[in-house]
Amino acid sequence: MRILHVVHQYVPDHVAGTELYTQAVARRQAKVGHEVAVFTPLNHDGQFSARPAVEEEVRVYRVPAGRRSPTAVFRGTFGHAALQAAFNAVLERERPDIVHIQHMMGVPAAVVDAIHMSGTPYVISLHDYWYGCANGQLLTNDTEMLCDGPDERFHNCGRCAAARAGLTAVAGLLGPVVAPVMRRRDVLLRPVFAGAGRVLAPNEFVRDIYATMGFPVDHVIINPLGLDAPPGLTGHLAARRAARPAGGIKLGYLGSLGPQKGLHVLVEALNGLPNAVSLDIYGDPTVFPDYVAGTRATSRHPGVRFNGVLARERLWDALGELDALVMPTLWYEASPATIREAFAVGLPVIASDLGAPGSMVRHGVDGLLFPPGDAAALREILRELIEQPERLAELKAHIPPVRTEADHVAQIEETYHATLTSANRGSAINPNTL
Repeated sequence: MRILHVVHQYVPDHVAGTELYTQAVARRQAKVGHEVAVFTPLNHDGQFSARPAVEEEVRVYRVPAGRRSPTAVFRGTFGHAALQAAFNAVLERERPDIVHIQHMMGVPAAVVDAIHMSGTPYVISLHDYWYGCANGQLLTNDTEMLCDGPDERFHNCGRCAAARAGLTAVAGLLGPVVAPVMRRRDVLLRPVFAGAGRVLAPNEFVRDIYATMGFPVDHVIINPLGLDAPPGLTGHLAARRAARPAGGIKLGYLGSLGPQKGLHVLVEALNGLPNAVSLDIYGDPTVFPDYVAGTRATSRHPGVRFNGVLARERLWDALGELDALVMPTLWYEASPATIREAFAVGLPVIASDLGAPGSMVRHGVDGLLFPPGDAAALREILRELIEQPERLAELKAHIPPVRTEADHVAQIEETYHATLTSANRGSAINPNTL
């Protein structure tokens, strides 16, 4: 099968969840005999070459799209001549059996018109809420509050877009002015979603959010993400834990150091707790420097350590040094990899009861949940673990096996075949049926 993935960013230029996921899926598909290509924009100037880079049997087309600000990336949905021309050329060159859209942020919605014209079916993977929310997070730019999606007049989306452009002080006034642009975005993207042969969601929570926003979900397939831990990891980590000094509870936080992740809630929760607990924080402090500085300033616990970026090759060892992972998120996480990684090494997860973490973690079974943003409630959970450390062992004993990447990708392939069969029978979803 010839497969073409479309993704808004790709490694090594951008190393984050969707990018790493796309790379892993593409490489696994290539290893089992498929012909696989990736189309992705680059955030710099240059000349597009129709000759792809070949990376572990995957052909990667990186298309210079110019230096793009967040506003320019937003405008890309409405059109980008260079990206459109390059995509048309790649589509003609690759002639895929199926196109797999991973993420289209900054990619013209019109690429789907080209896909339709070629007679090629496509599927979509949902990594966030971008088709209904320009932020992708359903978190407002002006108030950093959770959002239910566009209101009837799109005034809230206009206000949010103005704040994202740095016009926070007048965002409320500009909301109605920008609203028609946001409505136009919605008009462009809903047919993209509806016209997919199948849409892959990591869990029911993400599917239901899209349903709440009025998207058709009859063609949404639930495909939980997978993870392959290194061979021999369990024995390696058991030896490391056995060598650790007894006593104390070591907590860890891995991820973005941005306000939507709720790190400040976790840091505040540790204030006032005994020194028997410590917290290792891994993440890039340069993306939201003011937020990180403010969070550091509020920390009064001596066991809080900001360790900077965690190299991928150190991930498993770092997790193996912990007793529990904490995820204090304040937004609707779609399917955080850190929970799967923690479970893979036998770590209970303490998480906000919000978004996918609230369904991935079973309270009192393999982890603990607390109300989002409630530092006091989190502090009491941690205090109880300090006083009753045996609870951690009980939680560890009930952590379920983590789904493998191979099983996840196998279900993707099944979805491809079902989509191709439907297309051949003329039963593909009509993109105009909304």
